[in-house]
Amino acid sequence: MPTLTRRRLLGLGLAAPVLSTLGTAAFAREPEIYTEGGIAIDGSDAVAYFAGNGPVAGRAEHAVSWKGATWQFASAQNAAMFKANPEAYAPVFGGYCAYAASLGYLAPTKPEAWTLYEGRLYLNANLRARELWLQDVPGNIAKGLANWPGILG
Repeated sequence: MPTLTRRRLLGLGLAAPVLSTLGTAAFAREPEIYTEGGIAIDGSDAVAYFAGNGPVAGRAEHAVSWKGATWQFASAQNAAMFKANPEAYAPVFGGYCAYAASLGYLAPTKPEAWTLYEGRLYLNANLRARELWLQDVPGNIAKGLANWPGILG
């Protein structure tokens, strides 16, 4: 059996922090914007929601790249409006489900499950999640903001 000398003890002490990281798994951080195939909000035109039209399909020829995602728009005018002020049109919580964010986790969204509240767009995973979201929109926003962006990983 080897003898524990001061030199070995010091070596083990210095190596411990390095060795402790070898046993932990590295988890990748989720992207800030929810996409499917690199396309934000399933290709829906984010600006169209603000005209009261709900989800309107965007077109690839009117695409804008922002925050690592491709955003598609129904018209060049809507693309220009988004490009000039993306924060005003992009859904809160990066297009992830707003109700899930209020509960502290991430979930994908459907463009049909949406809410405009105080000039901001919120998306939900489905119409049931939207119903739950609508029961306390200000409270759910506050909870979601408290969890964001920490829930990205």
